[in-house]
Amino acid sequence: MVISAGLVKELRERTGLGMMECKAALVETGGQIEAAIDLLRAKAGAKVDKKAHRVAAEGAIGVFVDAKGQTGALVEVNSETDFVAKDERFVAFAQALATLVVEKNPQDVNALLALAYPGGGTVAEARVALVAQFGENMAVRRFARLSADGGRLGHYVHGRRIGVLVSLSGGNESLARDLAMHIAASRPAYVRPEDVDADVVAREKAIYITQAEGSGKSPEIIEKMVMGKVRKYLDDITLVGQPFVKDPDTSVAEQLKRGGADVKSFYRLEVGEGIEREVSNFASEVMSQVKGS
Repeated sequence: MVISAGLVKELRERTGLGMMECKAALVETGGQIEAAIDLLRAKAGAKVDKKAHRVAAEGAIGVFVDAKGQTGALVEVNSETDFVAKDERFVAFAQALATLVVEKNPQDVNALLALAYPGGGTVAEARVALVAQFGENMAVRRFARLSADGGRLGHYVHGRRIGVLVSLSGGNESLARDLAMHIAASRPAYVRPEDVDADVVAREKAIYITQAEGSGKSPEIIEKMVMGKVRKYLDDITLVGQPFVKDPDTSVAEQLKRGGADVKSFYRLEVGEGIEREVSNFASEVMSQVKGS
């Protein structure tokens, strides 16, 4: 029997289990999704169908950097409540997944879920076991893997909720960590202005032109006003243009120059980004702590 990709997707969304497990269950039950759910529940020993529809927007960021300091990973694992996210078993699960991402380099979350989990079974099966233990939904949402490629790798995790990896050429360990803390607090979207998509810049410029057209100023003055706003916008969203959080009188670009370093790339993951939930300003919290460090 041919099992459609749509049917597998629906079963994955309802159970939170891996693609291969869902497909196998559908094959075994002749494509009957409710029977497949019962089969998976029986095998998993957990009421995954009743849990999977719940919003899991809390959680933790697992982080691991190899012994050589050359490759690191961040993994976001979500739970329904912060209470569960603080549990040492949940945190250990997130940490174990970060280690697997560094060691096995899976291509996506499905590939990660299919990997062997330390202690037996797959990552997907370990997740289901934790769902059974905690009695609430859990999801392995995303991960990021970054290599220093002979340079230096900085990392920082703020209170389990924000994780950063940053790859540098040059510099030292202290600068790498400070930059990771800065990225956690200031949320840059790009490393430098030339990395910003031209369409993004054009859209912002069009907005500023519309705002300035009613000012009654000459086209030349309007152009200068608009370009000034574009430069300020680029400084706000790019790492090198931002004021350095530990010394706001200088920019990150100036700090990099002083340290003889250059940023190659970075990743920043924050628990629950993009998931519909009550919003808390964790970036502001990081900012206040970094300034006081």
